[in-house]
Amino acid sequence: MMKAVMLDADSLGTDIDLTPIRDHVNELEVFATSTSQEARQRLEGAEIALVNKVVLDGEALAALPTLRHICVLATGTNNIDMEAARKLGIRVDNVSAYGTASVAQHTLMLILTLATRLPCYQRDVAQGAWGRSPFFCLMDHTTLQLAGKKLVVVGQGELGSEVARLAEAFGMRVDFAARPGHEANDPRSALDDLLPEADVVSLHCPLTEQTRHLIGQHRLQQMKDNALLVNCARGSVIDEDAALAALKAGKLGGLAVDVLPAEPPREGHALIDALSESSALNLIVTPHSAWITPEARQNIIQLTADNLARAAS
Repeated sequence: MMKAVMLDADSLGTDIDLTPIRDHVNELEVFATSTSQEARQRLEGAEIALVNKVVLDGEALAALPTLRHICVLATGTNNIDMEAARKLGIRVDNVSAYGTASVAQHTLMLILTLATRLPCYQRDVAQGAWGRSPFFCLMDHTTLQLAGKKLVVVGQGELGSEVARLAEAFGMRVDFAARPGHEANDPRSALDDLLPEADVVSLHCPLTEQTRHLIGQHRLQQMKDNALLVNCARGSVIDEDAALAALKAGKLGGLAVDVLPAEPPREGHALIDALSESSALNLIVTPHSAWITPEARQNIIQLTADNLARAAS
């Protein structure tokens, strides 16, 4: 039982119960947000750092002789200098699979919204097109019935598998693509072989050198003109500029992203600009919110408490 400091609690929301973590430490000091410089000061004398996105580099870790354990309140550990932590004997734990239900639900929402061309019809209704219709409904945008259609999923982990399960409930046929860059030793079909027949492509893979711009201009040309593309993985797994160009040219049926290369997008982004264009694009941009259900965020706390318990045993 030691002193712990939580550096960026607001990144998990203000409605989260920290009791499971408090039960495993003598003292928990909580800060809403912290810069890297503030983090170094606030961690002085602490044995445990609880951090989501604050960067802890090698210089900072070397300046904290009492630090023994870093609990990352997320799956990614790219904000921690892992090699420096290893050399200094600092244990680093992360959490995974905390938001499977939340992200899978969000992914299906995006697929359903694109399939029904909801962004287009919402704009039409707001602009009075329904009121001007010569008959009772609007049929200006062709919708997609998911039953019998093919979903190609990149990433067959817990999340990709749950998305597949939900999609099958709608009658979709699901294929998992081989791991990018490892096709020769993977029994699953290569993405290039699956794309021409895909009605929906959903991405649930990490961002690596093999997956950066995995869906770019070349692969977009392989896809059906009415295919839907959903990215709930990481920004830059798709080439957003190429995907937007394909969407505007009618070479892509719909595009939905929950992630962008830079988050938050303080300098803006072409996809965000396109949302306000006069033409009705079948485009959705959500603010990295697939994971944010209260249940998923509370699960992060419980899984972190489990990590603390294991470290103490």
